[in-house]
Formats: sequence, structure tokens, C-alpha cells
Amino acid sequence: FTAVLITQGSGMTFAAMFQNRAEQVSAFDLFITAKIPDATLPYYMDYIQDNIAVKDSLTYQLYRGQGTQISEHVNPTDYSIPHCDMLMRFSDYAALRAMLGYSEAALTPGEYLIHCMPHLKNKVLDAASALNTDDGPLHPGAVYTENFNQRWWSQGNGAGFVIVVPDELAEKRPVDYTLYAAMLKHPASEEQYQALDELRNTYCKTEYDSLHLKSHEEEESAAMIAVIVFPLYYLALILTMTAAAILTIQQLSETAHYRRQFLLLDKLGMERTEMAKALRRQLAVYYTMPAIPPVLIGAPMIFSVGNAGEPGTLTGASHPAVIVGNCLILFFLIYFIYILMAYIRLKKDVLPA
Repeated sequence: FTAVLITQGSGMTFAAMFQNRAEQVSAFDLFITAKIPDATLPYYMDYIQDNIAVKDSLTYQLYRGQGTQISEHVNPTDYSIPHCDMLMRFSDYAALRAMLGYSEAALTPGEYLIHCMPHLKNKVLDAASALNTDDGPLHPGAVYTENFNQRWWSQGNGAGFVIVVPDELAEKRPVDYTLYAAMLKHPASEEQYQALDELRNTYCKTEYDSLHLKSHEEEESAAMIAVIVFPLYYLALILTMTAAAILTIQQLSETAHYRRQFLLLDKLGMERTEMAKALRRQLAVYYTMPAIPPVLIGAPMIFSVGNAGEPGTLTGASHPAVIVGNCLILFFLIYFIYILMAYIRLKKDVLPA
């Protein structure tokens, strides 16, 4: 049973991790970043124009802020702190939100916006303070947390967050890197991804450039689930059925002994309803005791596996605590079926008519 919980919980954790990681880098159908845009983007654009049907697209820049105030506060210790907080023009931000179908964002004069990953919202709010500009200070405004390609390990719309400021203020700062985001009319093929990846390997001059194609990320996630997660689920199911069947067969093999006991109780005047209640209590104790140690061992291990991933990967419905709960529910659901089968059979065979 301990092996059942660990394998089942690990399968749920890996499935959620692969799926969430793919979603977090594929908010857009096609997403490209270039540290030196002149070296790579023209080749990308030529190929995309000739081979990929684009519905909407935008080429834009991220700009270097004046410090690392928010980065130092929100960055996890196992990642290097970026050289500066990243800035985005509000017009670019509004266009990207429209491409993704998000609600409109409003930038109030004298304020700036922040878009961050959901698990960083409280940290960002704690670290946000006034930004000094030539036109006066900008104060923190709204914080948005929709999926926006902001994974730590993937060069995207900031490392976990980005600061959205008026266009004229962003343009006064140095450009850090250029990005291209597109929504496609049809999902791109794996051959098209390989062609784009070949262009990156050929012309990319730095290690910071990135390429994300939603269809490729989804296929890669599905492949990882098939290779790693499915065998874990299968093993957990086999172990559950085997262990529960062993316990059930052990109980059913004692049918003759139980029947003699309940016949004696019947002669002593115990009613059949009371005997059925006694049988239920007996099975409850018998089946509960072997499950307690595995739960006490397995649940903390599943929780630890879930917390070992990158920050922000497992959140919401994929939070480690939720995975532990779902794992226990599924385990006990299958377990209860065997308990019910044993009770129905024993009630029929051992209780006096």
C-alpha cells in the first residue's frame, strides 16, 4: 500500500508538472525571443511568412529597468537574480492581452502595472514601490496573473514578472531583448518546429534566445506523460488490486470459522441486524489497520515530491496538497470496492438467514 500511494502520487505530480510547464511557456501559439534580433529574427520571419499561417502577431521589446528591487524580493534562491527589473511598453502589453483574449487592462496616469506568475503576486505586492522617472514618480497599480510566458528558466516576458509602464518612459531605457509572439490559424506541425529550431541553432549568437511552439510543447508533454506517468498509474493500479485481493481472499477463506461464530451468536439471541453491524465493524478494523502506516508514510513523501519542482509549477488544482488529497481519494475508492465486495459475500455466507 505504501508503494501504491507513492507511485500513484508521483504519477499525478509528474502529470501535473509536465502539463503545467507546457502551458506556462505556450500562452502564445508561437513565441520567440532574441538577444541579438538582427542575427536571427529576419530568418525566422522569412520562414514564418512562407510556411506558417499567422492570425495575429507582434514584434516588441523588453527594456531594462533601473534596479533589481522586485527581482531580489521574488526570485527563488536557486536561480540567479536578473541584472535588472524588466519593463514593457503599455501599448505592447495591451496588444498581447488582446491576442490572448484577456480582459482589457487600464493604466492610470501616475501608476504602473505588473504582470506576474500567480504564486508571486503577494511577493510582488510587498516589493513594489514608487518608480522615479523624469516625469515624476510612478506608483504601483494593478497586478495581473494570467498565463503570460514568464517561466524562470525560459527567456520570456520577464523572469516571473514584468513591469508595464507608459510607452515614452520605457523607450527612454535600453532595450534588453526582442520578442515575437503570434497566434496561428492552424496548429503548427512538428516539421515546422524542427525547421525553426534549425534556424535557431544555425544563427543564434547567444544562449539566451528561446523558441516555443504550443503544438510542440503539447506533444512533448503528452510524450513524457505516456513514458513516465502511465507506467506509474499502471503499477499503482496493479499493486492496489493485488494487495486488496490478498486481504479479501484472507477474509473469505475464514468463512466457515465466521459462520460458526455467528451461528453461536444467533443461538444466544443476537438479532441479525446486530450481527451485520458486528461484521461491518470487524471488516472496518481489518481493512483500516493495514492502510494507516502507508498513509502516514506515503502522504508526506508525495507532498515532498510535489514541492521539489520549480516554484510556481504546481499551483491551484495542481498544488501538492491537492494532489495528496486526490491520491488518497482514488486509493480508498478502489480499496472500498474490495471491502464492499468482501462484506456482501461474507454477509451472505456467514450470517444466519
